[in-house]
Formats: sequence, C-alpha cells, structure tokens
Amino acid sequence: MTNIVLIDCHDLGQHLACYGATSVTSDNLDGLASDGVRFSQSFCTAPQCSPSRAALYTGRYGHTNGMLGLAHDPFSWRLHDDEIYLAKRLQSAGYHTAHVGIQHVTENTPEAVQALGFDTLLPGFLAPEIAASAATFIQQDHNRSFFLNIGFFEPHRDNEGGFKVAPPDTSKGVILPPYIPDTPAARQEFGELQGMIRQMDAGVGQILSALDETGLREETWVIFTTDHGLAMPRAKCTMYDPGLETALIMHAPNLGISDGKVIHDLVSHVDLLPTLLDGLGLPIPDEIHGHSYWSRLRNDTHTPRDAIFASKTFHTDYEPQRALRTERYKLIWNAEVDIINVPADIMHSPIYPQMIDTLTIERAPFELYDLSLDPEETTNLAYDEAYAVELKQLRAKLLSWMRATDDPLLNGPVASPYRERALQQLMGDDEK
Repeated sequence: MTNIVLIDCHDLGQHLACYGATSVTSDNLDGLASDGVRFSQSFCTAPQCSPSRAALYTGRYGHTNGMLGLAHDPFSWRLHDDEIYLAKRLQSAGYHTAHVGIQHVTENTPEAVQALGFDTLLPGFLAPEIAASAATFIQQDHNRSFFLNIGFFEPHRDNEGGFKVAPPDTSKGVILPPYIPDTPAARQEFGELQGMIRQMDAGVGQILSALDETGLREETWVIFTTDHGLAMPRAKCTMYDPGLETALIMHAPNLGISDGKVIHDLVSHVDLLPTLLDGLGLPIPDEIHGHSYWSRLRNDTHTPRDAIFASKTFHTDYEPQRALRTERYKLIWNAEVDIINVPADIMHSPIYPQMIDTLTIERAPFELYDLSLDPEETTNLAYDEAYAVELKQLRAKLLSWMRATDDPLLNGPVASPYRERALQQLMGDDEK
C-alpha cells in the first residue's frame, strides 16, 4: 500500500510563492508543487479552523457532522458520535496511523485524539519540533504502510495576536494582497507573517528530506493544505475568496502524481477524503458529501464541480452564513444581523483599525459578486435588476445544497453547546 503524509497548517490561504505571493520564502512547498500537482482553485468548506478541518477529515460538511463552531473551550463543539475520521478509516484498512501537532477537532488529550483513529501520537507544537518528530517517525522501520498526519501551528497568530514565534522574513521584500491597505504597519505585520511561513516551510523540507533519505518518497502520497484563508481582516472568517481559498499541493510518484501540472478545476476540501479513498482502492461510503477527483489526477475523463459551497454558523459569536462560488459568481446568504464579522485574534492586528470603516458594516441578506468583473468582491449586485436571473438561479442552487446536507439553519436558529451548559447552571437549583 501507498504511505500517506498529509500536512495541514493554520491560516495560510494561498499565501505561497508558487501561488503568486513572490515575497514569501516557501522553497520546499514550491518545489513540491513543481514536482507534483498544484490546485489553483482549491477552497475550504468553512473560513474557520474546526469546521473546516472536520469537513476535510470526514468528507462531510461541518453543519452536518456536528462541528458548527470551534472545538476548544469555551465553545466545545464536537463531531457527532457516528462520524468517522479519515484516520479511523485508514486504521481499519490496515494502516499504522500517527499524528503530530495541531488537530483542533476534539480535546487535546491523548485519549480524545486516539479516538479519532490514531495509533501513535508524537510530540511537538511549533514547526521545528513537529518536523523533528515526523522525521524520526518516518525513519523508523515500518512493517506496514503508514498514515502520518501533521498539523503545523504556523502561521496562526500567537496568544498576543501577532506573528512572533519566528523571526520576520523580508528577504524578498513584502507584497501585500489587494484587500490590505499599503501602510507601514501592514508591511511590518506581513513581514512577520512571512517569517512564520518560512519556518513552517522549513519544517516541510525536513519531512521531505526524511522521506528521501529513507527511500520512501517514491511510494508516499504527500499532501499539503491549510484550513482556510489568512488571519487578516476581510479574509479569515469571511465568505470572500481570501477567507475560503486554500493551498493544495500533492506529490505521489508511484501513483502518477508527479508531473508538475496545475489543475484549475474548482475543488473543495470535502472532496479530499473521497479522492484519497478512491486512489487507494478503498470504498467511498454513500454518506460522504465530497466528490472524488482521482480520475482528474490520473488524466482520465472527469466532470469537474460547477460550484463549491461553504458554511459558517458560530465562531466567537453566532455568525450564520452560507455561500456558493462558481467560476464566475459568489453568492453569500447572511442569516442574521452581523456588523463586525472579525475574529478576536485579528482584532489585535494593527491593520484592523485601519480597515474599520470597511469591516464594520451591516450586511444585506444576500451578497452577489461577479468575480469576472469584481474579483475583490466589493460591489454587491444582489439587488441589481440586471442580475435578477443569476440571483434566482444561485439562490435555488444554494437552497438545494442546504436541503441535501440537512442544514439545521433551515429549521431555525442554532443553539451552541455553551447555551446548554449555561441553561443547566440557571436551572440547577430548581432541579435539586
């Protein structure tokens, strides 16, 4: 069987040199892309950590699998008991499963992580430690194929809301995304962000070197991705492309994924699990929401997606949104009044007050953007009569997806686990 090394990281979006961010030092990931396959239109299913990761590793949308918000305290969302994580599926197929670093879909206890389907847990939090643990695992003698799941913390903001766990990197200058104002504060912060990406990329390089040194590179399917967009204003936690776009790079010489091509089809995180199962010759259960693009990787006949879908229900507050994106259009449904829509870690950014006027606005129930004319998604066309036909068609498509995936928003407002705990405390004395 083919070994699998699946690497994810926090808050990266597509901010790598191979995706056009040429001031970023990402030589190892750029090399992986040039040897393997890079997906130019890869998107997450939620612009936030836990729901996105839950969909990536179950093949089912977060509003269906139970992960409607963040997994850590005080939010404490969890997968439904009957959900099957990728590690559990591969464990059942005979793989030795190992995890190191961030997972963010359950408690950070050995028992909780092992319950996801991992035989072995390795130590490490930041990239140098994680890479060393992963390399040591790869260099061991293996009597069966392995699935090594690696979760880098970088480039997530630190506890103070900055990017200070690695030295800044401005060796290639600083190029800012178009939605960020060009100010000294922004350039400084992006230099710090680039330093964290460089540290993460160096960790990837150490892992790839271990595969080369052991002769396992040829028989290992290496996958790199991230949970959602950059931890920047108008990116992370938004349904705009900077919040949903994700890097996705693969390399697997023994499977024919090794020709340096770029795939421009729309792909969703929810598609990765069925693609892996398909490529490994394992059955794809009927309950999986994603669609395998294995035939596309093999250059066989393939029907690509005509749209990707995304959902957000809770982050640090109740922020229910649903969205779909086609090649040309983006439709966002805002199911509640939400003025700020900015996560707490980004509020610590010096860029946040510089963008406050564009961030603190009341959003209409629908937002419609023509990406061919307005790639920055600044002009809402949902109430423009010239786009009435497009709005009706996209609205029907979004509603059909919500019904097909048993979206709880169709039944009314969604309560969080916090509410249940608070209600128990309120009624506690009455029940004694």
